[in-house]
Amino acid sequence: MSSPSVRVRARRGTLSVAVTGAASPVGDRIVRALLERSAAGGAIGTVVGLGTERGGAEGAHWRLVDLDSPDLASALRGVDALVHVAASTNLAADLRLTSRTRRERATREIQTVVISAAAAGVARLVVVSSAMAYGASPGNPVPLPEDAPLAADADEGLVGDLLMVEQVLRAAEQVHPGLAITVVRPATLVGPGIDTVMTRHFEAPRLLTVKGGCPAWQFCHVEDLATALVTTVELGLGPVVTVASQGWLTQTQVEQVSGMHQVELSESMALSIGQRLHRVGILPFPPSDLAYTVYPWAVSSATLAAAGWRPAYDNVACLRALVDGLRGHRAMAARRLDRKDAALGAASAAVALVGTAAIMRRRRRKGV
Repeated sequence: MSSPSVRVRARRGTLSVAVTGAASPVGDRIVRALLERSAAGGAIGTVVGLGTERGGAEGAHWRLVDLDSPDLASALRGVDALVHVAASTNLAADLRLTSRTRRERATREIQTVVISAAAAGVARLVVVSSAMAYGASPGNPVPLPEDAPLAADADEGLVGDLLMVEQVLRAAEQVHPGLAITVVRPATLVGPGIDTVMTRHFEAPRLLTVKGGCPAWQFCHVEDLATALVTTVELGLGPVVTVASQGWLTQTQVEQVSGMHQVELSESMALSIGQRLHRVGILPFPPSDLAYTVYPWAVSSATLAAAGWRPAYDNVACLRALVDGLRGHRAMAARRLDRKDAALGAASAAVALVGTAAIMRRRRRKGV
């Protein structure tokens, strides 16, 4: 990304900001944060909610439109800055689609968003991706700098979708030089209504650990993402902004805070089980997702910190919020596996299930 870090000049003294998917849990929180900033007399003025349905935030101007429709350009008239959440937070809905259909939809949406924003004269486009795009590796520095290369696997999974989205954005910088583009990459998102491959990891009966693994667990509460986006829009931050709670947690700390027990497997065994489950369709996403629960991909939030932004939630508070929000699903975990649209999304969760079953079988044989 090479877009300059410049403030967007508002046409009316304050910025008119639009948010795609504004009725979704993440979009709703972003809209409300923008409205709160507007009411406080900041640089934010009109807040426009875009999507196929109205949200519940009072004070927003709602424009109903499909994100892959040519009508999006008309819906963006008078908008100075557009916030688009490309990262999926509705895993159950994603699992109803084939990987090809999901990828095509994501491609079509980001292309339409870029073209429509440029055609409508929008000055800045802020796209929410994920820090998962950096990839998880034992060689990653902790934390990763914002300009680190995107080293994630470009496979058929959701991370591959985001790599494709960012590829479209890089091309857009050359085609639409008048459109300043900022990519925001949060750590593992948590909060009400957030359902991802990473949150599903904590629905497993046990937390998977891999011998030799060195995870650095880091989270981002959706409320902190929302305030970070407000800061990004107001100050024209970019071209890349990472956002997360300060620091990170070790595997031991995660187990202590969550109250969950672990199951340890070798990396070769975990990957082998994951590959077999993926081949037969039990595991919906590639086993490469396992790396995100085993190796570090923590980020620094350096640009936001330099701008004075601070998260309201630390990693412990985020993890507690995540676990509390999943309590209703714990007892239902086995039944969720029986439903195709709610199979556990993280490779580690499925592997942990199988690994736990293997341990129990060994114990029964030994009469333990």
